[in-house]
Amino acid sequence: MTRPVWIRHASQLATLAGGSAAPVVGKRMNELSIIEDGSVWLENGRIERVGTDAELEAVYGERVTEAEVVDATGRLVTPGLIDPHTHLVHAGTRQNEFNMRLNGATYMEIMNNGGGIHATTAATRNATHDQLYEESKRRLDLFLLHGVTTVEAKSGYGLTLADELKQLEVAKKLHELHPVDLVSTFMGAHAVPKEFKADPDAFVELVIREMIPEVARRRLAEFNDVFCERGVFTPEQSRRILEAGREYGLLPKIHADEIEPYEGAELAAAIGAVSADHLLRASDEGIKRMAEAGVIAVLLPGTAFFLMAESANGRKMIDAGVAVAISTDCNPGSSPTVSMPLIMNLGCLKMGMTPAEVLTAATINAAHAIIRAHDIGSIEPGKRADLTIFDVPDFMTLQYRYGVNHVHTVIKNGAIVVSEGRLA
Repeated sequence: MTRPVWIRHASQLATLAGGSAAPVVGKRMNELSIIEDGSVWLENGRIERVGTDAELEAVYGERVTEAEVVDATGRLVTPGLIDPHTHLVHAGTRQNEFNMRLNGATYMEIMNNGGGIHATTAATRNATHDQLYEESKRRLDLFLLHGVTTVEAKSGYGLTLADELKQLEVAKKLHELHPVDLVSTFMGAHAVPKEFKADPDAFVELVIREMIPEVARRRLAEFNDVFCERGVFTPEQSRRILEAGREYGLLPKIHADEIEPYEGAELAAAIGAVSADHLLRASDEGIKRMAEAGVIAVLLPGTAFFLMAESANGRKMIDAGVAVAISTDCNPGSSPTVSMPLIMNLGCLKMGMTPAEVLTAATINAAHAIIRAHDIGSIEPGKRADLTIFDVPDFMTLQYRYGVNHVHTVIKNGAIVVSEGRLA
């Protein structure tokens, strides 16, 4: 059992309180519930009390020698950041494609010529379980150093039953052994493998009849995702895959309308997906239906930035009443970053979001996107003691000084796991 931790004298304690019951939408995304000269008492891995330092001094002053005191004077304290969309577990890199895109090749052209997802699939299939684990652990360490305490991790670079299971088993082991919590998503329908290029429907049947049942039987994932895009999986194929997953208890998510409008947002609303992700080309009608259905938009500004594309219109979605979360989309081809702080910066600079909105999107709404808002995403009594302390005085400065990792301290389950910017 760890010692109690007492965080004291935060310049700003952004609690994000009050958003646990339902995703935060509209003007409420600007309400961070900030406490100045804030203080938090953590005990047994949970948040026990939150308030001003004077309020907690009155309650815990006589117990100060029991606790590990963290002086947050001049610093911003937030919930631990949450990344609700990553492709964390994979082998290899694709830096050669970066130069190809700089010379005019498109993402889909590279993929259709055997690169892209297919290149990472080949590397991941060839990697052993231990190799995948070590590569992914290094990335997860970097996530932690950037203030992230929970990560969603998708499969989808195996595209055979054995290799999809290998990815999910690595994610399970990381969840068990690493301080960062992992939430697993099965994404066997990430691409049509080259061996099924002449008969995509046969691969869809393989996903539905063999992969989904076995993943569910082994309890290796909570969610089921599909890349609904022209040249990948059609809306009709995507619906079949997501409905099949739901029959086995896997909640639906969808990669939607990334390259062109393809009715992905509309499909997400129709089937009641937990989230629709990307949405760079989502139609106004699709956005409207997502708002009505309560589908969370997980926006990925780093992907658009890296692919030199126009970003999703976060401003429009928020104003339409859609709950917005943001994510790195960490993957080797279109967003090789682990920096949620940078993603928040890009949310402001490229998607029209305010500094308060991007913090909401990276905490409590990100928690809703992985069905964890009852336990994480805000600083409230009873919740898991996951917090990040930034070496800036307020949330505005966190976004103003962009492209810098301001993380000073990370606390996971009540234990200090990053101190002064280094793994503890």
